[in-house]
Amino acid sequence: MKALFATSRDASLTVARLILASIFFAHGAQKALGWFGGAGFHGTMHMFTVYMNIPAVFAFLAIVAEFVGSLGLFVGFLTRIAAFGLVVVMLVAIFKVSLANGLLGRPGHEGFEFPLSLLALAFVIMIQGAGALSIDRAIAPKQ
Repeated sequence: MKALFATSRDASLTVARLILASIFFAHGAQKALGWFGGAGFHGTMHMFTVYMNIPAVFAFLAIVAEFVGSLGLFVGFLTRIAAFGLVVVMLVAIFKVSLANGLLGRPGHEGFEFPLSLLALAFVIMIQGAGALSIDRAIAPKQ
C-alpha cells in the first residue's frame, strides 16, 4: 500500500500530471458527457462495441479510465492506478486504431505519435507517482 501512494517532491511530475489530466479530461468528457463535440456515453459505447468490436465491459472501462482517471490525476489521488488505466487505453488506441497508419499517419488517418506520447507520459507518472502537489503525497507514509 505504501508504494501505491509514495512519490517524490518533484515539481516536474506535478506539471506532467496536470498536463496529462487536462488532455484526458477533454477526451474523457467527450466520451462520458458529450462535451467538446463528443458523442457522449451512449454514442461512445455504440462506436466502441459495434464499430470497433470492443467488448462492452472494456469500452466502459476505457471511458471511466479517461474521465474519472483524469479527475484523479488532477488532484493526484490514486495516481498510479489512474495512470495505469490510461496506459492500457493508449495501448489499445495504438494497436486497434492507429498503428496501421504509421507513426505520422497518412491523409485522413491519424498516426500513432499522439497516443504514443500520451502513453509515455502516463507510464512515467505510473512509475514515478504524482509529484509534489498531490493527495497521494499528503497521505503517503513519511520516510
